[in-house]
Amino acid sequence: MSVDATESNAGKQALLLTDAAQLISSVETFIFDCDGVIWNSGELLEGVKETIDMLRSLGKRLYFLTNNSTKSRRQYAERANKFGLGVRDDEIFSSGFAAALYLKTINFPANKKVYMISESGLSEELDQAGISYIGGPVGAVVVAFDRSVSYYKMQYAALCLRENPGCLFIATNCDEVIIPTGVQGLPGEAAMVGAIKGTTKKQPIVVGKPSTFMMDYLCERFNIKREQICMVGDNLETDILFGKNGGCKTLLVLTGVTDLKTLHSPENSIQPDYYTNQLSDLLVGSKLQTPTHQ
Repeated sequence: MSVDATESNAGKQALLLTDAAQLISSVETFIFDCDGVIWNSGELLEGVKETIDMLRSLGKRLYFLTNNSTKSRRQYAERANKFGLGVRDDEIFSSGFAAALYLKTINFPANKKVYMISESGLSEELDQAGISYIGGPVGAVVVAFDRSVSYYKMQYAALCLRENPGCLFIATNCDEVIIPTGVQGLPGEAAMVGAIKGTTKKQPIVVGKPSTFMMDYLCERFNIKREQICMVGDNLETDILFGKNGGCKTLLVLTGVTDLKTLHSPENSIQPDYYTNQLSDLLVGSKLQTPTHQ
């Protein structure tokens, strides 16, 4: 299951973004995915810094929300700021942070431990939340993206879920594909989550996109109105569905996992409000005259 996730309904076809100024003026807040939107393969995409600077100059609130749990918020902020994007730790959020936040929200027992299939980003977020992941008894299994996943890790995760009554099964996301090179899609976290699902017959609580868990958190913490948000992403099944589930405007960019053929395929039922080639296409809206938020 996903936390508060809803189903997408097939609707009208996405519109090519032809009036960036109108879209920018219609919202106060932009939420950006990172991989495939802001950067690819560790390289900043063309025109992104100028676009971010322009939106900030117009008083827009900007947040960055990635399903990639391999790094912590601190590490992602450091990466963004190496590119001169001026991102604060409280403006960027990972699915690892979402997992730690979820455990805090449910008052995860202090005498229980978390067993992780993950890389270091998740452990840093759990440390920040004061949640222990060494030893037992295990009260939650959290599965995140792990390039060192092994049979032992999967075996032990399954054992914890089978043998510990009430043990939670949490997935940071269920992304099917990642594109680290920009050329070919490689197996995403769904491969790891699927292995645990298959052997335990349990469904995970998914805290990353498209679950609205982080949308609810952002709106409550920062007092954001959903109708005043535009979600910008490259993935129909995570980013765009997240925005649609959350009641936001949605903008698909074609610099990541989704191409035009996929968007227009009869098999695709997830339609953003708008689509465009790249994030920097918003720069044509920079002629707006006055800020909308301070």
